[in-house]
Amino acid sequence: EPLRSIDKLTMVVIQCGQYINILKKGDLDMRKRALILVDVQNDFCPGGSLAVPNGDEVVWPLNEMIAYALKNDWLIIASRDWHPAVTKHFKDYGGIWPIHCVQNTHGAEFHRNLLISSDTIISKATQADEDGYSAFEGKTKDGKNLADFLEEYKVDEIYIGGLATDYCVKASALDAVKNGFKTKLLLDACRAVNINPDDGDKAIEEMRKASVVISTTKEVINGKA
Repeated sequence: EPLRSIDKLTMVVIQCGQYINILKKGDLDMRKRALILVDVQNDFCPGGSLAVPNGDEVVWPLNEMIAYALKNDWLIIASRDWHPAVTKHFKDYGGIWPIHCVQNTHGAEFHRNLLISSDTIISKATQADEDGYSAFEGKTKDGKNLADFLEEYKVDEIYIGGLATDYCVKASALDAVKNGFKTKLLLDACRAVNINPDDGDKAIEEMRKASVVISTTKEVINGKA
């Protein structure tokens, strides 16, 4: 009789375990939206080596979106430039940019006020021969590219903000569309480099023409986008 009781208990535990696994899989299948925070790093903010004008102004609206995403169980992803010290990307080695966001330096860290509660970090431009503008060129710590990672979580809609509108944000948004994701740009949560005064506006128009929906954090949070 004691053995039968143990067997019954074991069966209940197994069944509960299976049920929990089903719930976990169900949760996974239900996650349809993702928030992508593009390169909100010290070197792209005021005082950094490649500072985007008013780049730190994206932090507040992105924090609002992070809170909203967490409340609604979205996937949250933060991309980062993660350059080696020597890379063709830098002016000193044949590129066009000053040294920035070198691996394991202060400049490569996320802005201290950004409420990173990220499910994952995508590191891009990790090799000396990579420019890595788009988050879709990066990989997770496990070596998965962003498109595969999003597919794994059944994501079909992406919201993007960060730095900079006319470079990495644009490249990430365009690649998102190319990979079949519904894509929305959080306009108030982006800032442009604007090497030419209208580069940011041109980037927004290019994204719009590629079927990126231009929205704002307020519209999303208020259910209007």
